[in-house]
Amino acid sequence: MSETDPMNINERRKYLHKMWGRYRKASKQEKGRLLDEMEAVTGLHRKTLIRTLNGQLSRKKRSRERGRTYGVEIDDAMRVIARSLDYACAERLQPNLVWMAEHLNRHGELGVGKESMQKLERISVSTVKRILKRIGRSEPKLAARKPKRPQSNSLRKRYPMSKIAWDIEEAGHFEVDLVHHCGESANGEFIHTLQMVDVATGWSEIAAIFGRSYRVMTDGFEYLLARLPFPILELHPDNGAEFFNQFLLRFWKKKQPDLLLTRSRPYQKNDNRFVEENNQSLVRAYIGHGRLDTHAQLHILRQLYEKLWLFHNFFQPVMRLQEKEYLTPLQYRRKYDQARTPFERLLEKGCLQERVVRQLITLRDQTNPLILRNQIDALIAHLLSLPVLDHSETVNIFQTLIKEADPSVTLSIEPTLPFR
Repeated sequence: MSETDPMNINERRKYLHKMWGRYRKASKQEKGRLLDEMEAVTGLHRKTLIRTLNGQLSRKKRSRERGRTYGVEIDDAMRVIARSLDYACAERLQPNLVWMAEHLNRHGELGVGKESMQKLERISVSTVKRILKRIGRSEPKLAARKPKRPQSNSLRKRYPMSKIAWDIEEAGHFEVDLVHHCGESANGEFIHTLQMVDVATGWSEIAAIFGRSYRVMTDGFEYLLARLPFPILELHPDNGAEFFNQFLLRFWKKKQPDLLLTRSRPYQKNDNRFVEENNQSLVRAYIGHGRLDTHAQLHILRQLYEKLWLFHNFFQPVMRLQEKEYLTPLQYRRKYDQARTPFERLLEKGCLQERVVRQLITLRDQTNPLILRNQIDALIAHLLSLPVLDHSETVNIFQTLIKEADPSVTLSIEPTLPFR
């Protein structure tokens, strides 16, 4: 802006706000000099300046609104012009209104008269924005005409959204989740950790699978169910398509017809809070967030999970929430019970067969936790030293299945369900 350009109303108001404090504190003679200065700067009359500085500096709303300058004929013309330009924004539309109106007049699409054409010449961008907002669109932009997104997974609607109560006493209610070991890129196939956590006892079942197709998901579940020492009553995953698809649902219906299958609410991770906590403490805390996508990494990870399954369930005391003491309607204090291992909590439930109890006690008594911890450290170091998949390499999914192609992974206890 040059020195000769007059101030707009916003600039004048901002200037007067700066001068108001000086004017109020000045003497009579100083006020006169300040008024001379403000009159020269703003171009306003002296009496206008005095009334403004002695009154309210904020702009007042009109006592009577102006009538519409641009009537229905401008709205109709704008509607046709906007459609012909694929609903461009006001900034792009305003400079092109006149020539486009003339162009459409020649083609018989518009009948804009001389008076309306003059209005289109002087209309502002702000007014165009208001008109566009008022008239709306008769159809979407060309760029927005994309194929409709497929409908949401209707299979999920058959299963209720809920969360397993934190104070449930019965063992067998499992939260389920997948941990992705993709690193910074989710491209291609990579290893996942399939984890099931019993809410009542904290008992955890984990297995490494390659990808999340139906074949590998059922392979992982078959292995976990075979090792699980007590019956499963409820399965509570999130809303992922790897859990809710017609093939896996048919698998569960055939495997356990009386199984209760529920799901968490969308975008509510706290509905699966126990397994989400274990995803960090039992998986990420040991192997981190790096990418795992080779058969060699899968082989070592499965050996590692065999050791972690034993270490967590038999030698990791966990505290369980016992009571919530409400101090106010919005504040409460958590009280926890004495820390015990998931195996000890499982024994208290009385849901294990005597044969399985003897087998688990023998397994715990024969295990040296210090040696087990050293074995875990060695497997982690070995896993993290392995390179990721080269672009020229591929992995055969059938060679990653537990029950068919990985003889190094054996059940730590006698299967409660047929597996091999």
